[in-house]
Amino acid sequence: MPKYLLFVIALFWTGIVAYFCLVESSEIPTINIPDLDKCVHTFFHFVFTLVWFLFLRKQLQRNNVIRPLFYSFLLSLFFGVGIEFMQQLYTTTRAGDFLDFIANAIGAILALFTVVFCNRFNVLNSILKN
Repeated sequence: MPKYLLFVIALFWTGIVAYFCLVESSEIPTINIPDLDKCVHTFFHFVFTLVWFLFLRKQLQRNNVIRPLFYSFLLSLFFGVGIEFMQQLYTTTRAGDFLDFIANAIGAILALFTVVFCNRFNVLNSILKN
């Protein structure tokens, strides 16, 4: 997959996450499932970490997954912290939540394990080919 396409996908996903985390909560339909928002945060950061990892791996042209995985993991954590601060400071219907940050970190950690597992079975090479 071309690196510019991976970059566009990563930016698009970043925008989606930022939008849904910062939009007025009254504009989001409510579903009465306990802790659903924590699951959404976990999913958002799982995908966030994966797409940024794929781009960084292609961008850095490395066979080793450690550096791009480390960078994408840190990017996910810092982005999550930034979103929580923005919710606290710049929105009226949302508030920063430490448990949201924990859910973000869990998503990033799950992505980390997924990459390590996929790398072990050479799945990443077939995705990044070209």
